[in-house]
Formats: sequence, C-alpha cells, structure tokens
Amino acid sequence: MDDNHFPEHIGFIMDGNRRWAKSKMLPVKLGHKQGAETLKKIVRYANRIGVKYMTVYAFSTENWKRSEEEVNALMKLLQDYLNDFTKEADTENIVIRVLGDVSVLSEGLQEGISSAIERTKNNTGIIFNIALNYGGRAEMIKAIKEISEEVKNGNLKSEQITEETISTHLYTIRSTRSRFNCQNKW
Repeated sequence: MDDNHFPEHIGFIMDGNRRWAKSKMLPVKLGHKQGAETLKKIVRYANRIGVKYMTVYAFSTENWKRSEEEVNALMKLLQDYLNDFTKEADTENIVIRVLGDVSVLSEGLQEGISSAIERTKNNTGIIFNIALNYGGRAEMIKAIKEISEEVKNGNLKSEQITEETISTHLYTIRSTRSRFNCQNKW
C-alpha cells in the first residue's frame, strides 16, 4: 500500500446486516451483532495502519421507522458495543466520538456515550466517529435554528453568518470540542 496516497478519513454505512442474517436464516438482531463485531476489527485495523478518522453511520434518523423490536435490539446492541468497545478503544489509543442527536436516546445509552467519549478523549490514535440518530437534513435544521436564535438574541448579525458560523453548529465541530475539553452542547 502506498503511504503517500492513503486516505485520511474513511466512512462506512452499516448496511446489509439484515440481509446477511436472512440469507443465513438467522434472526435480524444476530446480523446486526455480527456487523458490530466486524466493525470492531475494521476500527482496530484502520488504527494500526494509520487512518486518522473513521466515521460509521450506525443508526440514522430514518432507522426509527423500523419495527419496535428491531429498534430496541439495535439500542441494546449499541449500549453493549459502547460498554465493551470503550475498554478496547482506550487500551488501543482510539478516540470515540458520537455525532447526532443523542437527546432522544435512553438515559443509560446517553451515559454510555458520555463515558466512552470521556474515557477516550485524551487518546491520540484514530478518531472513530459513530453517527447515532444522525441525519444530514436534521443536522442542518438544528444548525439553522441555533444560528437563528443567536441572531434573534442579538448575539450575531445575519450579515456575519459565514461558512465557519455554520460549521461551528455541526455535530463534527461539537465532537471536536468535547475532545479538547470544551463545552459539549448535548
């Protein structure tokens, strides 16, 4: 592999776990579990070979439309994954960040997310972004509402809105803030 042309950031969409399980006549939740186990291997390998950032789209805002049983199984899997993988990530120098609106997740899952971020924030290896309850349109709406509120409160003039202004209201910027011990707005 040519180190001079190596990607800095790799993104993954967790897709196909249900199809994999169905093709093997297994319950869907086992497909998701197998996908999570495979993801652990990929993150560790990406860290070893020097990838700087990895983003996995693990649960989108659209995924809430799935059956209650599947959503509950996914939430349980996410909780178990964070609890288990955080220990490995810390010993392997991996930084865990979470992107998305986690305010609608269970209190236990929110605590698991906070714990994972806190425990790995000072690591210096790959930055592993997990997109949970994430949707690009939802993120833009949230950013626009926050900026509108700043304008309404007189803290920002509309002519001062720039690309950087918008960027500071996106999940990735917040995730960076939490790594450097700045205030995390979620």
